[in-house]
Formats: sequence, structure tokens, C-alpha cells
Amino acid sequence: MANIEQRGENSYRFTVYLPKDAKGRYPKERMTYTVEGKYTPKQLQEHLDHEYLKFKAEVLSGNYVRPEAMTFSTFIKEWDKKYASKLAKTTHGNHVRKLDLHILPEIGHMEMSQINEFILMKLLDGLQRKDGQDGELSFHSKRDVYRTLKSIFKYAVKWKVLSQNPMDGVEKPKAKDTEEEYQDLQVYDEDEIAQLMEIIQNELPHWRAMFTLALAAGMRRGELLGLQWNDIDFDNNQITIHTTIVLTKGGPHIKRTKTRSSKRTVTLPLSMMEELRTYQKHHKNTREDSGERWIETEYDWVFCQFNGEHMYPSSPSNRWAKMLQKHNFRYIRLHDLRHTSASLLIAQGIHAKIISERLGHSDISVTMNTYGHAFKSADRAAAEKMESIFLKK
Repeated sequence: MANIEQRGENSYRFTVYLPKDAKGRYPKERMTYTVEGKYTPKQLQEHLDHEYLKFKAEVLSGNYVRPEAMTFSTFIKEWDKKYASKLAKTTHGNHVRKLDLHILPEIGHMEMSQINEFILMKLLDGLQRKDGQDGELSFHSKRDVYRTLKSIFKYAVKWKVLSQNPMDGVEKPKAKDTEEEYQDLQVYDEDEIAQLMEIIQNELPHWRAMFTLALAAGMRRGELLGLQWNDIDFDNNQITIHTTIVLTKGGPHIKRTKTRSSKRTVTLPLSMMEELRTYQKHHKNTREDSGERWIETEYDWVFCQFNGEHMYPSSPSNRWAKMLQKHNFRYIRLHDLRHTSASLLIAQGIHAKIISERLGHSDISVTMNTYGHAFKSADRAAAEKMESIFLKK
């Protein structure tokens, strides 16, 4: 009997026969294998022979686990090795965090064949915060867990571990109300920004410049850390954003911005450019004073440590939180300065397309979906302004 049988256009069945058992029978193990990619007939045969021998070695060594008996934890190791680990480090890290915190503790022990729609819906409905605070996970974070599960079970079906995808019957988490949908987007109003600017003036030059730039340009933390001096065009009052420094499971990682639209040029207010000029002078003096301690030679970071190397990704957020606590000022995340920047532009009637380009969104729909609440408020303000014009008649 053939050990490799074709079952469909790209589907093959491998069969491995084991030694005779106590009842005089020859047990066998079978696996369905799907060929991906294009091969010549000779290449295809060599590929199938190679994969069959791998399967046979697993069976004969006792390490083979039938798909129907595979636990979720075991499958995750395969999913990570064959797919997730090849994603961008930040994307991979996000998947790993969701698995470690919210998914594996709940269903890691279960066999893949036992996991159904009801179990997955219960998992999503019961998600709780794991940051030391009580309460449900925000709907934004629930959606992140949902996306991780979607990816996992998509590949479980693709690799023939499951015949049906249990996530097909699970709806994407929705906000309970409009306020919940936008509660993660905390922003400062104009009065708070005026107070914040006074507080920032008391900070060291690099923190003062960084926090002000975060607001003026709507930059992400990683983009601020990835900014170099040659990215600043002092003649045209612009900065070019193309590099980001992010924290992954393996430590800080320098990379190009994620999408083509993330690489962008942003025009800054004159006051911001003056702030950067002042900080540049301070930066040069610091570098000269550091002498041999300055060891960075490849990059010319705008915001860096005493030796010229980039800051650790969590440092700005830590300093931001300490500054607000010291002055007893309402806390929002450093990332929320980006949302505050967008909200200010919306309130000023700036077109969504311009805001989308400044923020580096992949599409204007991302801007509209993220800041829909602010656009609605601006629309009401526009109506009230129009009403005041009509009342003058």
C-alpha cells in the first residue's frame, strides 16, 4: 500500500505502519498534508518524500500527536514556529502577551477538538484586566484578543488540525455604549494644555522638547525615540518620520515605520521649531561634555541617553507619569497626547484627510473610526456657529 496518496489537487495523505502489536495487527498513523507553492513534478516528489520522512520520524519516536488529540498549548507552539514568529516583532509580541495573559490560562489545557463557539464566547465575555487594577478588559483590548484567536483558528483549519473554525460563530466584541468606545481616548482640553505647557517648562530640556513635540506633531512614543537630527528640516519647519523604536519580548527594537503612510513629513509650528533649536544647542553641549562616554556612532538620536544611545522605550512614559504625579495633574497616557493633538485639529475644523496624513494613518477611515466622537462634537459646534450667524439677521 502506498505511503503517500494524493487525495485532492494539493492534498496528500501520509501513512506510517508501526510494528506488529500483541494482537498480531499492524497499527498505522495517518496525516493529511497540504502542499503550498509551485513545484515541478520532480521537486514535488522530493518535497513530499522529505515531509513524509519527517512525519515518519515523529511517529516512530513517539512524539507524534494526532491533530484531534492535540492540546491548544501544543498547537500554539506550532502556530508560533510556522507563522507568528515570522511577523513583525511588535505584532508577534502583542500576540504572545494576549496568549500568556488571557488565553492560555483559560483554554491551554484543552484539546483543539473540544474548543467550540460557546467556550470562546465565554472566554471573551469574561476577560478581566491583568494590570493590577480590577474590572473588565476594555473593548479595545478584547478586540485584540479576538484578533489573536481568529488568527490561531484560521491556521488550525488551514493545517487540517480542525475541519471547522469555531471562531466563525463568534462575533467581534462591541462597545456597550458610545462612551465605552471612546473612553480609552482620553484627551486634555485647551485649558489643561495651557497648564500642561507651564508644567513642562520645569522639565529637563530633552523631556520638555519631547513632550511638546508629542503634542505638536501627534507622534507615537516609538517615533519620538526614533527621530534623528537629520530628520529635522529647520529651513522648512518640518520633520520626517520614518523610524520607530519599540519594546519587544527580546528587548528594544529599531525598525522602519510599519506602513508606507506611517513614513511621513509633518510641518510644525514656529514655536516648536524654536524649542527644537534651543534643545539642539543643549544637546551639542551635552555631547561635547560626555567626551569618551559618548559611544553611539551609527545613529544621531534627538532624544538619547548620556552616552548617545537611544532611550529605553518605557523611559518616556515613566517620566511622564512621574511629572504628572508630582504636580497633581490629571493623568492620561503619554500616547494620549497624540489623541489630544488630533482632537485639537478636529476642533479647529482641519480636514480629516490632513489629520490622517499627520498621524500616519493607513487610511482616512482609520481616522474617522478612531475620532468619530470628536468629529461629531465638531459638527455640533459648527451647527451652533451657523445658528449664531442666522440669529444676527
